[in-house]
Amino acid sequence: MRPVSVWQWSPWGLLLCLLCSSCLGSPSPSTAPEKRAGSQGLRFRLVGFPRKPFEGRVEIQRAGEWGTICDDDFTLQAAHVLCRELGFTEATGWTHSAKYGPGTGRIWLDNLSCSGTEQSVTDCTSRGWGNSDCTHDEDAGVICKDQRLPGFSDSNVIEVEHHLQVEEVRLRPAVGRGRRPLPVTEGLVEVRLLDGWWKVCDKGWSSHNSHVVCGMLGFPSEKRVNAAFYRLLAQRQQHSFGLHGVACVGTEAHLSLCFLEFYRANDTTRCPGGGPAVVSCVPGPLYAASSGQKKQQQSKPQGEARMRLKGGAHPGEGRVEVLKAGTWGTVCDRKWDLHAASVVCRELGFGTAREALRGARMGQGMGAIHLSEVRCSGQEPSLWKCPHKNITAEDCSHVQDAAVRCNLPYTGLETKETWYWDSGNITEIVMSGVRCTGAELSLDQCAHHGTHIACKRTETRFTAGVICSETASDLLLHSALVQETAYIEDRPLHMLYCAAEENCLARSAHLANWPYGHRRLLRFSSQIHNLGRADFRPKAGRHSWVWHECHGHYHSMDIFTHYDILTPNGTKVAEGHKASFCLEDTECQEDVSKRYECANFGEQGITVGCWDLYRHDIDCQWIDITDVKPGNYILQVVINPNFEVAESDYTNNAMKCNCKYDGHRIWVHNCHLDDAFSEEANKRFERYPGQTSNQIV
Repeated sequence: MRPVSVWQWSPWGLLLCLLCSSCLGSPSPSTAPEKRAGSQGLRFRLVGFPRKPFEGRVEIQRAGEWGTICDDDFTLQAAHVLCRELGFTEATGWTHSAKYGPGTGRIWLDNLSCSGTEQSVTDCTSRGWGNSDCTHDEDAGVICKDQRLPGFSDSNVIEVEHHLQVEEVRLRPAVGRGRRPLPVTEGLVEVRLLDGWWKVCDKGWSSHNSHVVCGMLGFPSEKRVNAAFYRLLAQRQQHSFGLHGVACVGTEAHLSLCFLEFYRANDTTRCPGGGPAVVSCVPGPLYAASSGQKKQQQSKPQGEARMRLKGGAHPGEGRVEVLKAGTWGTVCDRKWDLHAASVVCRELGFGTAREALRGARMGQGMGAIHLSEVRCSGQEPSLWKCPHKNITAEDCSHVQDAAVRCNLPYTGLETKETWYWDSGNITEIVMSGVRCTGAELSLDQCAHHGTHIACKRTETRFTAGVICSETASDLLLHSALVQETAYIEDRPLHMLYCAAEENCLARSAHLANWPYGHRRLLRFSSQIHNLGRADFRPKAGRHSWVWHECHGHYHSMDIFTHYDILTPNGTKVAEGHKASFCLEDTECQEDVSKRYECANFGEQGITVGCWDLYRHDIDCQWIDITDVKPGNYILQVVINPNFEVAESDYTNNAMKCNCKYDGHRIWVHNCHLDDAFSEEANKRFERYPGQTSNQIV
């Protein structure tokens, strides 16, 4: 099976540490609990979607009224207490933001605080029964250990009929219409209940229902079907029905959130006056080609995208970024829920949201935070159409960046295994010259050589292989610091012997009259942040690092960054390179500890949430511009230019600035990451606006 990082979020659990009761000090419940007086008069149940019998949204009945618990201040300790109230030994996790769907009625408890040893939830502290400032989009859920308390018998626990839960939905293609490519976009609706797959009676079926089904299957919208064909087909076949009534509003992220009427066991073949429900879905642009609908998609006008996902390991997941005033920025996770996440997913050509993620779960962004407190109904065509709050610097930080995981169509192309290869067993090479952008669904969609295979030998260096991971680093340069620290220095040649050995000077330096004369250097500081989900480590192990006697340090990478001066049309007129003198955590965010330092032949790398600072006064932290003529130029810095270390996103590895040089002074301005601007703003940047402020001498 494909190896998955232990830090990956799973729908049925939290981090690996949460699965270990000893690491969190979960209490040991008594083996035969007595009736808890504090819980008398209260009833408990687990509900929601999609779930198992030992997990779900927690609901409490008090004074005859069912209500929920707000996720504010909720902890695993509170989950332990509630799981014992429900008859389980302990909790293995908890969920926030209505992961199992929003409840209805009262929110009974808010700011619930438990130590984990309480016999009843009534022994925990809170704002008081019924006193809450939350909405049902903040309903808490629990994941209990699937182990019952011995001797537990409590009439206060209400067992919800789990067999009346829709676990999955699929489309069964019509027979006799030829083989269809994946993904399947049209067919009979089938729902999986606890006891198998069943058809749905189409009496009262609406376009809202179809919209929800298509969203669950990874499609942004639905279309009308040829009802006459399917009516004729239904007369020739015997069907078993599991649902005889479905009523959706159309904004639900899952069919289980709609009003459902289930058949009794002896009525499953009856759908009087009707037949099986049929749905036809419209695939998003990424999947249109494989489903034969590419022409239809391309016929629609395509404007510039105002929404994108960054930092995800798969299509349809990532940090949400929006375009405002020509600049990309993130969304604060306050009030972030499935409705808003589903609007994002559909806008990008996917289905509804499988998860609405908070707390920078897909990595932190840099730069602006454009939106906060987004409140969507789910019907909006764009996130910008939802009511929202314009952000200020004090309102939110990037540790609160919102993210999504969208429902995707099944294409049959997903990687299910990682193969570890032995080149000695390979008898044939079937593809070469493969060039992918990263958005393709399979290697066949990448550019590659035709029938001619360039490499014939089957040795290791001619055979490609992969190791898959769910997480990766993501390096970004602090572009504003480059602009703030740039200056020109005329440095004497007698101070540049080490730099010459490292090839940090222009080629003409070899012809200079050493040690007399000088070189003109454009110097600046660079601060490289790792905002991904895994540490950035050198490709080579320490056994192959190279000791540099002149500077007294090891090189762990041949080339770590490229520094270039380009003309507006892209011609390179000066270059520098930054060998990885050392990769270490110079500084980190408040809640992150340094892991890497270069002293004493230490481990090298950049921890998630930390950054490596190369000061302007370090050797080779410059571009030799001695031979550059006066004119308008672009300063470009590229991190990890040869892609030697895996990153989740390479589009943000380059930084560009406008610069004007008059032969004596240089002006540097408008520094930004390569993916920070809209297409139109980038075109204006390339045209160069002329001389501005930030004169550098």
